[in-house]
Amino acid sequence: MIIIFTQYFQPNTNPNIDFIIPLTAEQRYRSRQKIELSSSQKVYLNLPRGTVLEDGSLLQSETQEYIAKIVAQPEPVITVKANTQLDLIRAAYHLGNRHVPLEITSTYLRLSPDSVLESMLVKLGLEILAEVAPFYPEKGAYGHHH
Repeated sequence: MIIIFTQYFQPNTNPNIDFIIPLTAEQRYRSRQKIELSSSQKVYLNLPRGTVLEDGSLLQSETQEYIAKIVAQPEPVITVKANTQLDLIRAAYHLGNRHVPLEITSTYLRLSPDSVLESMLVKLGLEILAEVAPFYPEKGAYGHHH
């Protein structure tokens, strides 16, 4: 049985969650996709085009009998740290010029693994850490993902 989720909603109460759906950063930008939660449970997202899901987003099935919660699935990432904020800002500038999906905080940058970009960042004197963590790239100035 495949359960189809068609509605994104903001609850005004604490609803009972029937399913937890872990999605990578890239998957959270897809409004239509099939997801296998287990060998016996599959769900299909059939949301309005342009829907961007976030960690904690709630979905309702087309039959309105099931509620699912989206969680950011840990995935391979590169975390970039610097000795100074200026070095971190400089790295963000260079990554931005390459239109790389990028998570930006005051203490680190995070991006998908890419050996060419990692080499560039090391040459800039930054610390590179390969990790598995939830990835929250910036949505961009116009609210979309690259």
